[in-house]
Amino acid sequence: ALFTAGTGTLLYILITGAKVPAFLGSSFAFIPALIGVSAEFGMPYALGGAFCAGIFYAIVAGIIRIAGTKWLDRALPPVVIGSVIIVIGLNLAPTAMTSAMMNGDQYSLVYFSIALVTLSIAIIASIFFKGFFNTISILTGLAGGYLFTLFMGMVFPAYRLIDFTVVYEADWFGVPHFAIPKFGIVPIITFIIVSLATICEHLGDTLVTSRVVGQDFYKEPGLHRTLLGDGLATAWAALWGGPPNTTYGENIGVMAITKVYSVWVIGGAAVIALLLSFIQKFGSIINTIPDPVMGGISMLLYGLIASSGLRTIVESGVDYKDKRNLTISSVILVIGIGGGILQFNVGQDFTFSLGGVALATVVGIVLNLILPQTVATE
Repeated sequence: ALFTAGTGTLLYILITGAKVPAFLGSSFAFIPALIGVSAEFGMPYALGGAFCAGIFYAIVAGIIRIAGTKWLDRALPPVVIGSVIIVIGLNLAPTAMTSAMMNGDQYSLVYFSIALVTLSIAIIASIFFKGFFNTISILTGLAGGYLFTLFMGMVFPAYRLIDFTVVYEADWFGVPHFAIPKFGIVPIITFIIVSLATICEHLGDTLVTSRVVGQDFYKEPGLHRTLLGDGLATAWAALWGGPPNTTYGENIGVMAITKVYSVWVIGGAAVIALLLSFIQKFGSIINTIPDPVMGGISMLLYGLIASSGLRTIVESGVDYKDKRNLTISSVILVIGIGGGILQFNVGQDFTFSLGGVALATVVGIVLNLILPQTVATE
């Protein structure tokens, strides 16, 4: 992830002509697809799907260059985008709670106490801290929960969850673990559909970055260039076994606070990430983070993803007195959160399956296109 984030950001800077200060990192929006496809087909096929999603970005970028963005606004209005983003966040909620509460198959009060402490520190940092530390509230909560677990482990054996053996045994320097993608129809379709939501996320991030920096990046270097850079960085990541990339909203917050908009500063951060990927002890330290710490921070992090969907809906002024909007959101949420699956056999040896976020996105797009624009309300 570090290797592909660093190199992906450098690739993005190259494609955009060093005009857009954006750091690219692994996308949370693709996590449900990564988990689902990996469980069903294996991780290499998930990487193949991610690679094709990046190529799909490039195709959309080409269409935008030729036809503009109005067609995209028609297919993916805020009511669809916001609802899908909510589904993405809430789909991850069970994963967060499992990490926060479960030690294997058993409920653990110790785990849950660690998760709650981690969550509390992150919330305090988010609400009460100012400036830079407010922006890195997630990292602050992660560090606080880790230190809490480390201290409690010295006093109470039940809290002894951090083992530094892997750090001692790891080499200082080494090559990251790479993987080669494989390709299958269902994984490819799944990732392409999910990428519709992340393309919209890219549009929003680019627009907000433009407002913060005071330049119109939609025009220069052009939305097609920024989207192409994002897509090729995702395809590049998949080729090396890394997760799909996305423009990071947190990076925008840091720029807004520091007033530093230099692309070369972003490039420097990318080089640091690249170098860290070759320091094996750094990766080993990351691996010592206990599950309940990750669970506690994920309770906030995944909730923030869902809340950003609500924010999209509210700030876009979606009118829920209009039964059309109400219908679209309702169906997307139930299918996406409820685990709806479209599955049928194609021949004797192949089963097509589409579910979760991907199916909810497709249904939302179809409803938006076929339902009349005006529906009478009571």
